[in-house]
Amino acid sequence: MSLKHTIDFLANLPKANVLSGLEGHSGAAAAASPLLETAEFGANPGNLRMLSFVPEGLSQRIPLVVVLHGCTQTAAGYDIGAGWSTLARRYGFALLVPEQKRANNPNACFNWFVPEDIHRDHGEAGSIRQMVEHLAQHHSIDRARIYVTGLSAGGAMAAVMLATYPDVFAGGAVIAGLPYGVATNVRQALKEMRQPSQHSARQLGDLVRKASSHRGPWPKLSVWHGSADRTVNDKNADALVRQWLDLHGLPEAPTKQRKVDGFPHQVWANSSGEPTVESYTITNMAHGTPLGRANDEAFGVPGPYLLDAGISSSHHIAAFFGLTGRVHHRKAVAKAAPKPEREPVAESHSGAARARAAGRAQTPPRDRRGLDVNGVITRALTAAGLIK
Repeated sequence: MSLKHTIDFLANLPKANVLSGLEGHSGAAAAASPLLETAEFGANPGNLRMLSFVPEGLSQRIPLVVVLHGCTQTAAGYDIGAGWSTLARRYGFALLVPEQKRANNPNACFNWFVPEDIHRDHGEAGSIRQMVEHLAQHHSIDRARIYVTGLSAGGAMAAVMLATYPDVFAGGAVIAGLPYGVATNVRQALKEMRQPSQHSARQLGDLVRKASSHRGPWPKLSVWHGSADRTVNDKNADALVRQWLDLHGLPEAPTKQRKVDGFPHQVWANSSGEPTVESYTITNMAHGTPLGRANDEAFGVPGPYLLDAGISSSHHIAAFFGLTGRVHHRKAVAKAAPKPEREPVAESHSGAARARAAGRAQTPPRDRRGLDVNGVITRALTAAGLIK
């Protein structure tokens, strides 16, 4: 983590929370994120946590984006890293960010390959659907504009939601994920991640058609993948595109090819000329969500699997969903934090002795208020899961 990235991360944290110490199970990421947890949202067959964000001051029916984190990540950490709540506040749409529990998967991965979790109204897919319905009933959600996106295992689960609930979602975006239905156990999942099977487009499309009684119209899809991904083979991106081209009845030859922010971008349009399937290949990028600038502003904060690639996938995905046409809340001007009257950083009892011993051995740099700057930064990044 460079100093610039550290400063960018801390700039996303409410100053009061940074300066009051970052202890507690929620950590800095949860403190910085506006996500709120809903304990009761209906049936929860997949035993997931529901976190969401609905910006204030919205009077009309608003879109909803479901965001699914990757393995080892949390809902709040991925929200900060990918910049989704910033986009939601800016353009006026709601966020639903389900969170996996380690009781379900020790690496906090969504179980995109477990049969009972990837069928309509069952397991984790059923839980996420219940969360969507809860938000729709308690807020002014436009049911015609509900979308889903995710990274890695979250990306594969986004494909699950599109396949099992094509009547609910208008579109989706899969980052470093896999097609729906290609694996139904751990061994198959690992194999498909490394070396995808040679399925025809028709076979891939049939996997989705068998997931529900829906026969169209189908959601639109945006696919993102790094060409240097050694965790999920980028051939999965090609298979995912072919799966949805088959569903939409589109030819394999793209309607348009160009470069966006220096990266190859392919678009397949429907008979009305509307972009229906698109694909971004982020050359030389490893496994993760690509971050960058859009409209001269950075969205997200680099960290593990959140990669500064020079292109903001979140902003482009929001634009693909049709969410960036109107600004709801412009960028706020940062204000200086008031000077605290006393030392604001609190030590946990378990670490107090070690901290005093370390302080005697080597006094860390402090600002003019006596604040241990390195200590605050280290605790912030550790609590957010950006360093260990």
